[in-house]
Amino acid sequence: MRMRNPKNMESILKSCDYFLDDNLFNNNNDINLEIGMGKGNFILNMAINNPNNNYIGIEKYSSVISHAIKKINEYKENRYELNNLKLLNIDVKDIPSYLNNKINTIYLNFSDPWPKKRNAKRRLTHENFLKIYDNLFKDNNKIILKTDNEDFFNFSKESLLNYGYKVIKESEDLHSDNILNSPMTEYEEKFSNKGIKIKYLEVFKEK
Repeated sequence: MRMRNPKNMESILKSCDYFLDDNLFNNNNDINLEIGMGKGNFILNMAINNPNNNYIGIEKYSSVISHAIKKINEYKENRYELNNLKLLNIDVKDIPSYLNNKINTIYLNFSDPWPKKRNAKRRLTHENFLKIYDNLFKDNNKIILKTDNEDFFNFSKESLLNYGYKVIKESEDLHSDNILNSPMTEYEEKFSNKGIKIKYLEVFKEK
């Protein structure tokens, strides 16, 4: 179900002074990308906790990204400026126009699983999207995926391996294995509180 537009969505969008522009970050630090950032909890906290890395959040829907902007604005008002975080309100297919050969790591957190087989090409780990990601990576390819959906997890692993990726780390129950120390997304927190196991996959491919 698509998130409702906030009443003041347009003013929230206009208040965002950290939408990506031609200047990027004006430094040589690694740039990491979350595709489908949702309300922004993960990407915001990654930027806060890792000031020597740069982060970009991509979200297609204005209704969703406006919630993230509101959250980030509140952080900036109460604490410090964030110079290592940018946002893009675009479709994934348009990302290469902005970030060709720029990215070190791609995060796919709780992507839409598109459970029906006829919609497999819509999954962000389908070969069609993996070809798009090839254009984004600066050096070697690295993708980190989290999901609650077992079918999507299995599909993604098979798709990535068939495309030439190698598994670095994986888990069928991330929080029990305790192999990762990173912020939880909104979905991750919600599902974990219900006792749903979180699947994790970290893969690598030489360019």
